[in-house]
Amino acid sequence: MWSSTLIDEIGYLPIDRQAATLFFQLISRRYERGPMILTSNQSFGSWGDVFGDRVIASAILDRILHHATTISIRGDSYRLKDKLKSGVVKPTTEAA
Repeated sequence: MWSSTLIDEIGYLPIDRQAATLFFQLISRRYERGPMILTSNQSFGSWGDVFGDRVIASAILDRILHHATTISIRGDSYRLKDKLKSGVVKPTTEAA
């Protein structure tokens, strides 16, 4: 029986070829076997750069997105909310 998988901050650091291959194997084994939650601050279009290989990135995304619900969160960092309130840090997004 499979449990849920949570992978946080994909693309925070570059992934070398061996790690990309291992990540692909993980996603392939989990594919259609149980829920996965993945977070990233990288757009799907930049995953080829993150993994250093567009073919592996495409294969990973194909499996991840097949049954996925994607949620895009925009705005300032939740972690910086107090600094934003105090004016120490300025917002990175402009109000419409």
